[in-house]
Amino acid sequence: MNVKIDGKYYSGNKGETLLELARRNEIEIPSLCYKEGFEGLGRCRLCLVEVIEGNSTKTVSSCVYPIRDGIEVLTNTKNIVNMRKDIIFLLLLRTPNNGYIRKLAEEYGVKAPSRYLDMEREEDCILCGLCVKACEKLGTNAISLVNRGITKKVSTPYDDASKDCIGCGACAEVCPTNAISLVEQDGKRIIWNKTFDLISCTRCGKCYSTEEVLHHIDEQLGVKTQEYLCESCSRRLVGEKFKEAFQNLI
Repeated sequence: MNVKIDGKYYSGNKGETLLELARRNEIEIPSLCYKEGFEGLGRCRLCLVEVIEGNSTKTVSSCVYPIRDGIEVLTNTKNIVNMRKDIIFLLLLRTPNNGYIRKLAEEYGVKAPSRYLDMEREEDCILCGLCVKACEKLGTNAISLVNRGITKKVSTPYDDASKDCIGCGACAEVCPTNAISLVEQDGKRIIWNKTFDLISCTRCGKCYSTEEVLHHIDEQLGVKTQEYLCESCSRRLVGEKFKEAFQNLI
């Protein structure tokens, strides 16, 4: 499928979204709620673009809009830029002290009048939902979006330590604004008001994961792991086995 983006033609794959096609071709479209490996959420709306198909023009969220052969896409029209500025303005009001949002505001030249900014507001979450999606993908569903309106937030049930949380930290990893606190100290990991014991790599001794995570992986794979290895040691072991197998062939 051929798609025209900002005056140039690009070849797309069936099932690909506009944002995926743009990112694959190094075309910059801002986004906060998009993460590679996740389907689009269409919540932050920063990835808005204009799509021209036939005689009609419409504004769509590129992270959820599937490509079609022959469409034309405009990523930086005056209308689109103004809409992004409005969105960033609202995000700045919600998270006035967040470094990522402030940097984004500077990039787009967005300034909120001081009378609208509550600089004592300690809020970093923009309610993009990526953390909830990551938790859902892992099959734990320990956190969710709760409440409505101005009290809407991401939380565990009743703000208590969730019995379903395994302390994997995937939610903190995908969060675009570092809104989720994850603390590791003295062999412990603290997240969502819950403390976990960290497991050491059987080869190098580095603390790298929680016992709950490793048990969850074993359950999902239907195996019983005999040796727990950190990422570095796992790669090293794979390399050693590959080298051994190659030597046996020659």
